[in-house]
Amino acid sequence: MKNRYITALIITALSIAGCTKLDETLNGEINDSGVSSGNVAAVLNASYNAMRAPFQGPYGWWALQEFPTDEAIVPTRGGDWDDNGAWRALHLHKWAPDHTRIHSVFRDLGSASYVATSVLQFNPSPQQAAEARFIRAFSEFAVLDGWGQVPYREPGEDVTQPSRVRNAADEINYLITEITAIIPNLPDGPTTSANKNAARMLLMKCYLNKGAFLNRAAPTFDAADMTKVISLADEIIGTNKYVLAANYFDNFAPSNDGSKENVFAGRNVGGSDAGGLNAMWVAPLHYNQNPSGNNGFCTLSDFYNKFESVDSRRGAAYPGVTNVSGVRVGFLVGQQVNQNGVAIKDRRGNNLIFTPEVNIIERDKDRLEVAGIRVIKYPIDYTNSATGIPENDWVYYRYSDVLLMKAEALLRTQQPALALALVNQVRLVRKATVWTAVTLDQLLDERGREFFWEGVRRQDLIRFGKYLTPWQEKPTDDPKYLVFPIPSNQLANPNYTQNPGY
Repeated sequence: MKNRYITALIITALSIAGCTKLDETLNGEINDSGVSSGNVAAVLNASYNAMRAPFQGPYGWWALQEFPTDEAIVPTRGGDWDDNGAWRALHLHKWAPDHTRIHSVFRDLGSASYVATSVLQFNPSPQQAAEARFIRAFSEFAVLDGWGQVPYREPGEDVTQPSRVRNAADEINYLITEITAIIPNLPDGPTTSANKNAARMLLMKCYLNKGAFLNRAAPTFDAADMTKVISLADEIIGTNKYVLAANYFDNFAPSNDGSKENVFAGRNVGGSDAGGLNAMWVAPLHYNQNPSGNNGFCTLSDFYNKFESVDSRRGAAYPGVTNVSGVRVGFLVGQQVNQNGVAIKDRRGNNLIFTPEVNIIERDKDRLEVAGIRVIKYPIDYTNSATGIPENDWVYYRYSDVLLMKAEALLRTQQPALALALVNQVRLVRKATVWTAVTLDQLLDERGREFFWEGVRRQDLIRFGKYLTPWQEKPTDDPKYLVFPIPSNQLANPNYTQNPGY
């Protein structure tokens, strides 16, 4: 019985999240007759697993946060990666309400929110309820970030009726109240569960982005909101639980469940139970590398050039990876070699030399397989490569973000000396040159270096007022792209209002 109703929850979520009516017969029902207090934990676990579809791997929320920025691009390589222009549209800011990825991510975020909400109708303990409410808030924050209006339901609500929708102002106020309320009932850990400091970080992000969510074209930063960011950061710092990792890439490695820097992560169990994280190395790597990749995702030379040569975040050999395959972590540029140092060839027999130069449409047959710097953020789990189910936990929040968010709030309240100390605390551990001063523009670049390919760049560019700036392979822009369109297939719900310009 338990599995039947848990399955029904997920099927229903995938079927109705954000929709006006049910056009199909549900393969189950939602009520509390088959779910007792003895299996609420299983329903809560299903809520954590529901986060995998939108958040884990490079094809969901990550894609919508990275490819519309200066940090990532999917070049069309001859006939490869054309996909009817869907990838190009993200980088060029040319999407429409029927964009398939925008639709699927909106649906999956709504599903994660709905499954978490469903936990609340089954008499959970105070901690279980707080965890479910955190997952719901985490998912709703992403919807607010992306679309500016958020569908929601109350526990046990009639799912045949249209979901209600909060506008940006109502949603940000709701999130601040909701997250504040659940912190006392959340546990201190572990990292792979909703915990007090993860909630404090989410609350920091609410206060820091509040003015941007309310006016994306001209974000404002209320001093009281910035003070909240600083005080929440101090609460996290004061727990003395976290340390910046000596090796930056250890935070993302198969053994990262032991990271002292990660604050919140999605639990993966190698070989048996994980999300789609393995695509983080399959998507960018070449066909002839190990593992064989799809020769797709890469970064742009202007972004790569923001890193000093001494900055450890640029990448290096990594134990258990480079000695197995020759693949390094960080940015892959130049001649690629195998584990014995022998040059790898492309499929035409030429040396596989990744070039900094890349065009959004590559037509030269000599460049199709080599254009673009590739990125390996998560060290490859070769132990579980046969199953494609890696051990690496998916990283949502890290301690360095606490420090840099606090630094930003200090800068926005005219306290540059205190901000500089925090930025240099991060840069020193990353082996980058320490600074004698810091500006907002420099801090944005530093956030790019620290959180590259972690799915935060779009949010940062909007908050710093740089999202509409032309950059490599994006020559023009339109303010309507500061927010995604409500997907066409959601507009039967009369509670939505299509975002302006779409």
